[in-house]
Amino acid sequence: MTEEIDSAALLARAEDLVQRARKAGADAADAVVVRGRSRSVAVRLGKVESTEASESDDFSLRVFVGKRVASVSANPGFDLGVLAERAVAMAKASPEDPYACLAEEARLARTIRDLELFDPTEVSTEALTDAALAAEDAALAVKGVTNSSGAGASAGSGGLVLVTSHGFSGAYSASRFGRSVSVIAGEGTKMERDYDFDSRLYYRDLRDAADIGRKAGERTVARLNPRQVPTMKGLTVVFDPRLARGFVGHIAGAINGASVARKTSFLRDRMGKQVLKSGLSITDDPLVVRGSSSRPFDGEGVTGERLVMIEDGVLNHWFLSTSTARELGLETNGRGVRGGNSVSPSPTNLALEPGGIAPEDLIRQIGTGFYVTELIGQGVNMITGEYSRGASGFWIENGELTYAVSEVTIASNLKEMFMAITPANDIDRKYGVAAPTIAIEGMTLAGT
Repeated sequence: MTEEIDSAALLARAEDLVQRARKAGADAADAVVVRGRSRSVAVRLGKVESTEASESDDFSLRVFVGKRVASVSANPGFDLGVLAERAVAMAKASPEDPYACLAEEARLARTIRDLELFDPTEVSTEALTDAALAAEDAALAVKGVTNSSGAGASAGSGGLVLVTSHGFSGAYSASRFGRSVSVIAGEGTKMERDYDFDSRLYYRDLRDAADIGRKAGERTVARLNPRQVPTMKGLTVVFDPRLARGFVGHIAGAINGASVARKTSFLRDRMGKQVLKSGLSITDDPLVVRGSSSRPFDGEGVTGERLVMIEDGVLNHWFLSTSTARELGLETNGRGVRGGNSVSPSPTNLALEPGGIAPEDLIRQIGTGFYVTELIGQGVNMITGEYSRGASGFWIENGELTYAVSEVTIASNLKEMFMAITPANDIDRKYGVAAPTIAIEGMTLAGT
């Protein structure tokens, strides 16, 4: 179910809400409408388990009275006047917040770029069902696969409407299509599970359902008959791109201005200093045409620009919204995101830029190591950088992936890990976080 925002009607309602807030006594205000439309189908063992559809238009109003701020939310059909008066009354009773405010008028987007984020393709429930069944059938056809955990397909769209009392008015829509499947190989206590998926803005860019299924089946069967390995120190651990993306997420969390302001980031005192291995860069670009996490303006009406967050290993920027920037004595860089009734900084199209070596050659150079395909648990302390997670994957011996390994723990400190990354050249930028295969030297593996 894809439906572009009826921006004129929603913008008019948001503008009316802001005007009523000003009349009720607000010094400043902004109104947001977050639209969501989705349809999904889930199947298992050739039968449809569920078909779901949802639609929502969630309104929120944020008002400022002096240094006091309050936010309220409502569904369509609410009384504009009552909502505005309630928000202002709440603000007057709230404690002062010296940092909360609208974005500076000079920073507001004056033009809203068309980033080609919306595909109007309508995908029927029957087509979603066929794709989910095809993915599951292909996975079950892989020799060694014994059962299915289910497959699914989805289509949907979302969008943002924002109006502020100091002159911003804008809207954009984005579509999303997805396919996934998870299967089981083996029997009894020797069962293994794995999955594959794809998610795209444009329907025609989705990977073939049968290809997703085959890949899921092959991944699962490869994990059969895992071995345990002895405890080792100083080991090189290679992260599959699926996991490397999550690892880059740790870097993003450590350079998020909100974490820095709360003093919950182990990199909070490292601005302008080396935090990654020399030669490595982290980029963030909200204006990528057809980018998975692109947006023409952020949750405050500010257009962000491409930033090299970390360049040649040196930290250049925090992710900043207006209030977080004020708290740090800086200016927003257009990374504000609406979350409920609040605005907080977040990355957009984030990437660990690739190296110049193929992943096969990277593994070959390592000789002996551990290739991780799954991580378990949440053992990452963003205050100290301590890293310890359960893992499974494949043992690297003589520069090749050999046998499956499970029930081990990999550990180190993110500060040391960041300085020991070697990226391969196989980056895929179709997701909001992009990363190639990465090797990290000097980790501890706790095994038998």
